[in-house]
Amino acid sequence: MKTTSYPAPQPQGFSFTADNAQRAETICARYPEGRKASATIALLDIAQRQNGGWLSPEAIEYVAQYLDVAPIRIYEVASFYSMFNLQPVGKYFIQVCRTTPCWLRGSDGITEACKKKLGVGLREVSADGLFSVIEVECLGACANAPMAQINDHYYEDLTPERMVEIIDRLRAGEDVPVGSQTGRLSSAPEGGPQTLLNVPERPRTGPGAGAGGDD
Repeated sequence: MKTTSYPAPQPQGFSFTADNAQRAETICARYPEGRKASATIALLDIAQRQNGGWLSPEAIEYVAQYLDVAPIRIYEVASFYSMFNLQPVGKYFIQVCRTTPCWLRGSDGITEACKKKLGVGLREVSADGLFSVIEVECLGACANAPMAQINDHYYEDLTPERMVEIIDRLRAGEDVPVGSQTGRLSSAPEGGPQTLLNVPERPRTGPGAGAGGDD
């Protein structure tokens, strides 16, 4: 029998659904015996998605119980990574990037547009329960700044006006195209590709370069 000094986890009835239990089992099987704790981040992600986008104490304690580790080890991970939420969030979780490229391109305006439109402060949930907004560090779409992540999708080349439109469309249950909101192709320059479009002819030199010569 394992001897330990840490308090026993208290999941208080939280448990994975059948589908999520199968996913967790598949993930844990990737690691050697005795190393299930390596699946902590993956299992916290499963728990958060099942729990409406946030990790309640019960969900965290369940993951600790599932992995047979001290609950504090799971709390440490859940509280360290910004991808995990320790309080309820809206159905549409808006994460506005505020790192330098996005800030220089107007991310402050995006955040303020969200707060004004939704009537909330950062990390608050809108009255209808649909939205919450936070600021985060670099999300890796710097070439298409400013951008925000909403749930699992990136929305790039934003303006405050476009951000308000996106909120309205999501609230109405409409689909919103992901990626660039200006039609930019991938991370190409604004206005489209600008290199290798007009390649000037280079003077021909060497043997055979004269009139009527063969290459």
